[in-house]
Amino acid sequence: MHAGRGSGSPTNGRAGRWRARAARLRARLLRLRNTAEERFPVITRLTSHLIAVNLLDSATRLAAQAFLTAVPLLFVVASFAPEGLRNQIVDSVHDVLGINGSADQQLKMVYDADSGSLRQSTGVVSALMVLLSATACSRAMQRLCQRAWRLSKTSARIAAWRWVVWLVTFLAVIALQGPLRNGFGAGLWLGLPLVLVTQVGVWWWTQHLLLAARVPWLPLLPGALLTGTALTVVAVVAKLYVPAALNHSLDRYGSLGAVFTVLSWLIGLCVVVAVGITTGAVIAREPAVARHLGSPD
Repeated sequence: MHAGRGSGSPTNGRAGRWRARAARLRARLLRLRNTAEERFPVITRLTSHLIAVNLLDSATRLAAQAFLTAVPLLFVVASFAPEGLRNQIVDSVHDVLGINGSADQQLKMVYDADSGSLRQSTGVVSALMVLLSATACSRAMQRLCQRAWRLSKTSARIAAWRWVVWLVTFLAVIALQGPLRNGFGAGLWLGLPLVLVTQVGVWWWTQHLLLAARVPWLPLLPGALLTGTALTVVAVVAKLYVPAALNHSLDRYGSLGAVFTVLSWLIGLCVVVAVGITTGAVIAREPAVARHLGSPD
């Protein structure tokens, strides 16, 4: 009995010390959290708001809608657009993603086909159906903006034309990415600032349009600045990463591998958009900022 107590006491002592250390560490972490909440309340509000927006779910839904509607819509553009516009879109995709190798061959197979045969296989009815289904991407973006600003849904009568306008505008922006990145021939020294200004302007206008002008312009500016800047940085990184990943997926897994690569890239983009817009909404409602921007309650 005496030996049992002697052999057990060191173990109990070590367990007690570990419990004491764990308790002290927990208390220290709680103090750090309370201190951070007191000094930086915006972090706490931002974290809770990102959870309320359901960030990953919103970004994944938006990416899925973009992928399911963008590919058919690109075929429609290829079949009905003039040759100059088709070439402009191809050049923009090349400039933005730096596509080469196997991915470049796949892209040329789609856009170098005869426009008449493409138009015949697509058909006017199919083109209209694709355009209408593509508004699902607009609706997903609208829901994201509404969640970020905690606004109720807009009636379909008010929002329907906004979905189409947003979609057409984004197609135009995609087509202009090539000339913008090249600074209209001047080079990257002008191209990157132009891309940044365009991204900020597009996301500033996007929020105002899809929120049906229920939020004034100035409170929407922080979200536009964050989203536009982040997407400009992501575009630079994508040109280094996407070509190699896309070619590797195509060579190893075929078209299915390319699908997963493009979808993963879209999810990353949509996460950036969701974080940027939501963070901007939280910042715009901070008391010190709201007084200057006139943010709604």
